[in-house]
Amino acid sequence: MNLIQKEVEKCDSLSGFFIIMSMAGGTGSGLGAFITQKLQDQYSSSLKMNQIIWPYGTGEVIVQNYNSILTLSHLYRSSDALLIHENDAVHKICAKQMNIKQISFRDLNQVLAHQLGSVFQPTYSEDGSFPYRRDPLGDLMEHLVPHPEFKMLGVRNIPQMSENSLAYSTFTWAGLLKHLRQMLISGAKMEEGINWQVRPPLSGLPPLGKMSVHKDLHLNTSVANLVILRGKDVQSADVEGFKDPALYTSWLEPVHAFSMWKTQRAFDKYEKSAALVSNSQLLVKPLDMIVGKAWNMFASKAYIHQYTRFGMEEEDFLDSFTLLEQVVASYGSLGP
Repeated sequence: MNLIQKEVEKCDSLSGFFIIMSMAGGTGSGLGAFITQKLQDQYSSSLKMNQIIWPYGTGEVIVQNYNSILTLSHLYRSSDALLIHENDAVHKICAKQMNIKQISFRDLNQVLAHQLGSVFQPTYSEDGSFPYRRDPLGDLMEHLVPHPEFKMLGVRNIPQMSENSLAYSTFTWAGLLKHLRQMLISGAKMEEGINWQVRPPLSGLPPLGKMSVHKDLHLNTSVANLVILRGKDVQSADVEGFKDPALYTSWLEPVHAFSMWKTQRAFDKYEKSAALVSNSQLLVKPLDMIVGKAWNMFASKAYIHQYTRFGMEEEDFLDSFTLLEQVVASYGSLGP
């Protein structure tokens, strides 16, 4: 904390902290949650966003579900927003979109870096006093986290492809945004395999997801969305489809729920590219699965001794379950 304080003192103005950590590993998750709490204690008025790596569903560590619920529940109390990247989704992007056969940590990190860069690289300021946005972290939180109960953010990017494929591809803003909107509506993790049957309600009719018992036709309801556009002819891009009230919860007007950032400067190797940061039901299913798996282990007292011998009590686990079950219920109540 002394080292952090020295860095803070060098800042002209501190808007907040961006904490990068894992969710399931022993040291990364526990230490990350501990430091976030310390930052909250010492810098309570500064924003804190945690970028979290969600573990593979099939498991890297036997107690990863315990670590995950303990980490998430602690962060929910001390962080202002959680920017979550799922290992399974990143791995799939490497395999399907980037056509990588032998996927390494470097490949995964390149996709993660691309996603973060697409969000936090400079974009034009809206007020005109500065050419570029001065406080992207603060602006992001202001746009996307209107209520402390809803602070889980997911990132989607388009396009993402190998250089070989890119050489034979051309993009239009209309095409990119049509696909990105459907990724949002259907909860798709990447462009390949988008479910085009999911649609928001029209003319007061119930959404397709509500009429169907098919679980994959569920409409992903949003609290708030931010679309970031980079590249040629960005002024001509039409984002009206993201302002549809049917995409959002009823307690927030679409004018407050949707924001757009843009710049004519291209990002990475793409002439045109779009990123979506979404506070929506995208992460309810994976969160519910992790809570369920952890509860099944807890009910049979599996591996609890690995935690109690270091001073934790069963009550700590129960507190974590209670908090996260409330988060699942809150996000579940947003829509169909």
